[in-house]
Amino acid sequence: MEFSHVPVLLEECMEGLALENGGIYIDGTIGGAGHSSEILKRTKDSKLIGIDRDTEALAASKKRLEEFGGRVTLVHSNFNDIKEVAEAQGIDGKVDGILIDLGVSSHQLDSAERGFSFRFDSPLDMRMDQGSEGLTAFDVVNNYSESELKRIFKEYGEERFAGSIARKICAVREKKPIETTFELRDIILSSVPRFKGHDGKSNVTRVFQAIRIEVNNELLGLEKAIRDAASVLKAGGRLAIISFHSLEDRIVKNTFKDMACDCVCPHDFPICVCNHRATTKIITNHPVTATESELEVNSRSSSAKLRVAEKL
Repeated sequence: MEFSHVPVLLEECMEGLALENGGIYIDGTIGGAGHSSEILKRTKDSKLIGIDRDTEALAASKKRLEEFGGRVTLVHSNFNDIKEVAEAQGIDGKVDGILIDLGVSSHQLDSAERGFSFRFDSPLDMRMDQGSEGLTAFDVVNNYSESELKRIFKEYGEERFAGSIARKICAVREKKPIETTFELRDIILSSVPRFKGHDGKSNVTRVFQAIRIEVNNELLGLEKAIRDAASVLKAGGRLAIISFHSLEDRIVKNTFKDMACDCVCPHDFPICVCNHRATTKIITNHPVTATESELEVNSRSSSAKLRVAEKL
């Protein structure tokens, strides 16, 4: 399957990054290089470092960005390691713009063998980096305790029926391991009440999201990654982050707010004792969302939120 090239909030990202000729840009989650290719097309003599933990994404990006030759450097890594990548490339403190898209790519969702979607009957995997020997969705579903499952469904999926779903999973796996996405989907559907206008698919979506977040440690270290990304920017450089659910957006919002604050002391302190000083300013006071025209051609942009900050 060809890697999807549909970039979310494309024009909004390009405007947020305030592109300049001859700049240095980092795409922390390059995916199919939809955003990256536009950065390179819209600037002259700029350099781009593309990072992704998915080797399929890197292979697709290499092919798509061939025309830009030496202007592109691709790195197999996690955006959480963006500071180390910048240091290794000799660009720490020199970067003009960074884009981080926190969503799962269309390619990953549409690849049956990856196990991200319950639209296909496939093995429970959900690893963004399939070359690793790390945790899989199978491991989470079959080895986590009932209380651990309930916690991640509630915290990462904000699932109302987390307890009953976790309980049913544990009961089923006592007889045999839960091996496929369809098996898990059916267990979730049988664990939640059904009524007019509610078919249970939203519950399945939330649980799958929770498991995916757990497998890939998507929230662990996100705040540090944001701060590290801001630290490698030069003065006036822009950091643009796209999130797709409230948990991510809340971390981005609060981290941006903290970085843009001159004081983080409790409000009842008579004087500032923290010595905290703002390192960025917020460009988007409210999250930027998809236009009606984009929603018509790309339904997956419906939950996307873009926030942008600028290095002082």
